[in-house]
Amino acid sequence: MVEPRILGVVGGTGPASTVDFYQALVAGQEARRHDDSFPRVIVNSIDGNELKPYVLAGDHAGAAAMLGEAVGRLAAAGAGLALFASVTTHFVFDEVAATSPIPMLSIVDATARAVQAGGYSRPGIFATRPTTDGAFFARPFEAAGIDLVRPTEAERDWIHDVYFREFLYGVFTDAARTRLTEIAATMRDRDGIDALILGGTELPLILTEPTCAGVPVVSTTQAHVAEALDWLLGA
Repeated sequence: MVEPRILGVVGGTGPASTVDFYQALVAGQEARRHDDSFPRVIVNSIDGNELKPYVLAGDHAGAAAMLGEAVGRLAAAGAGLALFASVTTHFVFDEVAATSPIPMLSIVDATARAVQAGGYSRPGIFATRPTTDGAFFARPFEAAGIDLVRPTEAERDWIHDVYFREFLYGVFTDAARTRLTEIAATMRDRDGIDALILGGTELPLILTEPTCAGVPVVSTTQAHVAEALDWLLGA
């Protein structure tokens, strides 16, 4: 008998998006199988507040050590594939994956493939500043010849601030949603974006529609979940 595959998820950065990630896995498996089965998942929920100083300081060594330990625990528990259920943590994905005892699935690579599959060539991105400013997110898009469009400095500052002040803690207000939509509309008209990447896993919890300001939305969560399910179900 073939042993079932078990997915390992590093969560807690933050909790609301980790819950959403798991619910998306459950819904996605049901949509594919229609047999009332549930995905086999081990979640290691770390304290995102302990990781946050490493992220904001760009401390690769500190973040990689914390996340590497979290992945090691998943492997020891029986997971055969690991992932981070967040985007910003991927600034040390390569370092952690290089020493991980099990394979890892990148949300950044999954999103780039989803953008390519959608036929988009000039997507905008909403995310924290480490993601919008860092080379780690842009790299696979540049390799594919996709023009990743970032908000202005002031727009990035506002998104970054509200992200760490509200979204990370599960606070999603109408005022924030309105401002995000206004920025998307501005990028549509000013920059000619043809899609909007929700480059943080809390963003699909506030921008819940398939479009924003008339622009198609690409959810990093959904792109990641789709590829995780491919592995889980042997697709």
